[in-house]
Amino acid sequence: MTYRKNIIPANKFRNNDKAISVGNPFWDMSEHHGLAGIVADLDNDLLHIRHGHQFVNFSCCSYLNLDSHHKVIEGALDAVRRYGVLDHCIARSRVQIPALKELEESLGELFGADVLSGVSASSISGGLLPLIASGHLGNGNRPLMIFDKHAHVSLAAAKPACADETEVVTCNYHDLNFIEDSCKKYERVCYVVDGSDSLGGYAPVRELAELQDKYGLLVFYDDSHSISAYGERGIGYVRSHSPALNENTIMVVTLNKAFGTSGAAILLNNYPQSVLRLVERFGGGLNYSQNLNTAAVGASLASAEIHRTAELPILQKKLYNNIALFDSLIPTTQSGQTYPIRLVPVSDERVIDAGRQILEAGFYVSPVFFPIVAKGTAGLRVMMRAGQTEEQIRHLCRIFFDVRAVQ
Repeated sequence: MTYRKNIIPANKFRNNDKAISVGNPFWDMSEHHGLAGIVADLDNDLLHIRHGHQFVNFSCCSYLNLDSHHKVIEGALDAVRRYGVLDHCIARSRVQIPALKELEESLGELFGADVLSGVSASSISGGLLPLIASGHLGNGNRPLMIFDKHAHVSLAAAKPACADETEVVTCNYHDLNFIEDSCKKYERVCYVVDGSDSLGGYAPVRELAELQDKYGLLVFYDDSHSISAYGERGIGYVRSHSPALNENTIMVVTLNKAFGTSGAAILLNNYPQSVLRLVERFGGGLNYSQNLNTAAVGASLASAEIHRTAELPILQKKLYNNIALFDSLIPTTQSGQTYPIRLVPVSDERVIDAGRQILEAGFYVSPVFFPIVAKGTAGLRVMMRAGQTEEQIRHLCRIFFDVRAVQ
């Protein structure tokens, strides 16, 4: 028997060889210098690792510190006690506990949308995007799928599946001209983009709304980084600014960043119940993967109630004050925004060593490098939170200068 030894990949929508060959040496260096693979105990917002070293974590997405809020913790415990099971493992299209519907109704009222929950934003996006590509979530036409070049990996990972259903292309970062030109050429276009970027900044929501109104452009937003941290009652950046909250705007948000719990949600407007059922049944992991477990549902119900109180804007203001303090000490291209992530540029050659020195001084900021960012644009990612103290922020910024991470 003769075997074909070499298979040449198409690499049209992903390239593991390139990503691993360039990125893995950085990960190896990060782990070698103690900046990845860390195992640490948490105690009052301080992390402790073996040999007695402790540090403050400035690389955490819980921007409002709700993950440790006593009401969120109690909500998780109460739900498990109430139902007597952690994870009733069956497809949601067949059987689900009442608390799951209660949560979706609560989130729906909070965000002003029809909501379906899922175990993660990645699994939701992986199930939803192919349904959009086939025209089953939309107006029935298969759209040209435009993925933003900087779209999160959880979105970009769906490109091959979408390409089995329709045509898929990638555009430069927020390239409105490319999108409009495509709208003139194709009957239907869907643009896939982060509403709030994992490396700082917001999508051009108002400009996209104009294209939605003019051409019927469908926009798929992942607004995970701004939910809870931005907007009245924490509705996020997109829902605070977009005038196109209709069937042409589809959103995915995570619940395990500023919302402080676990899981994710789809936010839809103006779609009939029959479409919601279709998404439940054919949205991949939405149906066939696990549901939110009972503790996550209870915690999320408690967090949703906090979002309806005066406590939320207080926490948001603390976060914004901490962001402004950092900006006053270390200017970055994100300075002046309410966005809670700052990227301090550091050369590829220096980024690991600078991160190591900062960790040794008692603070953790994560080095980012290709394929997290484009080649040659490495840096240290700083995540601001409401619970950080002024002293901690000032101390961290002094260390940045001490180790020459900034000039």
